[in-house]
Amino acid sequence: MSAPDLLRTVLYTVNNFLKEEKYKAALAVLKGFRNGAVYGAKIRAPHALVMTFLFRNGSLKDKMRAIAKATYTHSRNLAYFVFTYKGLQALQEKLQGKSLQSHSFLAACVGGWLVFGENNNINSQINMYLLSRILFALARLAVEKGYIPQPKKDPFPLFATLVWGTVLWLFETYPHTLQPSLQSSMNYLYNDSNVWHDISDFLVYNKQRTPK
Repeated sequence: MSAPDLLRTVLYTVNNFLKEEKYKAALAVLKGFRNGAVYGAKIRAPHALVMTFLFRNGSLKDKMRAIAKATYTHSRNLAYFVFTYKGLQALQEKLQGKSLQSHSFLAACVGGWLVFGENNNINSQINMYLLSRILFALARLAVEKGYIPQPKKDPFPLFATLVWGTVLWLFETYPHTLQPSLQSSMNYLYNDSNVWHDISDFLVYNKQRTPK
């Protein structure tokens, strides 16, 4: 058998296997792992690139190593979580014979504890990102279910007012309580803009360059 024929045979066999209904739950877990790894890398790499070159000191090699480490950690953690979540969902459905709302909650709780329970910069950013989305979703759900009345006016201006007022009060008064990357951003915007020596670090650079 020639190499092209062998390749066609292998592809045919694999594609038929992927279409088998009895393997769908297990294959969905594997594809979830793949999608978690890809998505984590796609959203972390550009973010790490920008934040590292804006705020991190060190050689180019050190910066590239930091970008690669952050991207790998985010990609790995998301892949592990999706694998764990979908696997536990499938297991619960298999044991109980049907899918229940509690399955997703319990599976995600276990995955969150195992994967995102370690207190590091990547997990902290992901968990806080989700928290803000959860609060919005719960507020919408409370209105939808009738637990709180539908606002007569758009509450977003009030929300923005309280968010910005609170975060700047914390930054000016208790900056150590803020997440490190947020502290760096705030320092760049509000503290570094108070210092300059000449036109070079007023317009061109943020800080005066030291001669090598």
